[in-house]
Amino acid sequence: MRTSEFYFDLPEELIAQTPLKNREESRLMVVDKKSGSIEHRIFKDIFDFLQAGDCLVLNNTKVIPARLFGTKDQSGGKVEFLLLKRIEGDRWETLVKPGKKARIGDHIIFGEGLLSAEIVAYGDEGSRIVEFNYDGIFEQILDQLGSMPLPHYIKERLEDKERYQTVYAKHEGSAAAPTAGLHFTQDLLCKLQDKGVNIAYITLHVGLGTFRPVKSETIHDHKMHAEYFEVTEETANTINRAKEKGGRVIAVGTTSIRTLESIADEDGKVHPGGAWTDIFIYPGYQFKIVDGIITNFHLPESTLIMLVSAFSSREITLDAYKEAVNNRYRFFSFGDAMFML
Repeated sequence: MRTSEFYFDLPEELIAQTPLKNREESRLMVVDKKSGSIEHRIFKDIFDFLQAGDCLVLNNTKVIPARLFGTKDQSGGKVEFLLLKRIEGDRWETLVKPGKKARIGDHIIFGEGLLSAEIVAYGDEGSRIVEFNYDGIFEQILDQLGSMPLPHYIKERLEDKERYQTVYAKHEGSAAAPTAGLHFTQDLLCKLQDKGVNIAYITLHVGLGTFRPVKSETIHDHKMHAEYFEVTEETANTINRAKEKGGRVIAVGTTSIRTLESIADEDGKVHPGGAWTDIFIYPGYQFKIVDGIITNFHLPESTLIMLVSAFSSREITLDAYKEAVNNRYRFFSFGDAMFML
């Protein structure tokens, strides 16, 4: 399939710049993945569509303040770091701006010396491998000096950095939020549990590879970057019990979908463990475990819209997106949601 087959026209003013005051008041488009029928609701109405015995799977990764601004030790030139993933210890894969001037051996100072870094190697697709030096606890220093790595299409300043975290964020390590989960409140999750919906948490640390543009003419030539995930024994048992009893597995966000489909066997059973996944889901893929998806509205020609198209069809997905544009839905990270079942 050609990448251009997943293009749609998106007016720039529909790209949400700020989160809504109330998370669960986002709009919700409910799409039948087979017929393509569409219903327009509010996100808190997801309560009406989930049934006792279903299993809702959420990604509890936590976004780190991964953007750092510093200066070169020798020249004093300004440098921006975006931490992508920890390799081991204090070594990180990092995007550096300006990239062409970031050379092995360069030393960068942050926070008047509270933190420093040396570029030790070149990474993939222009990234750099850096080693940090500091006294104390890295996470505390990062929380003091770093800022939230909002996507490039968000131009407005984020007043409350917690709005770029899910209410259930727990394990630090992401360079971007699993944004489909931003619509949930603790109150809504409690109501779903009281209804008999099972809640299960996986962890996938989101890297920027998920959001990198597809530059190849055909989607089959695109290479996904690997991201690390963990599924506990408790989570695996919760999902498997729900499935065995006839419940549906509803994945919240593309990160949960990719994790579940990476770790499920051909019989649709989930096994605990931690690993790296570079799974690329596009039309023709046969889902092993996921019965329904909750997701935001994604970029044209992105791997994310290809995943949604695989769950339904390209035609139904693009028709739903056309409906979203015509009805002025809000797109991307702080935008509205789709429930496809």
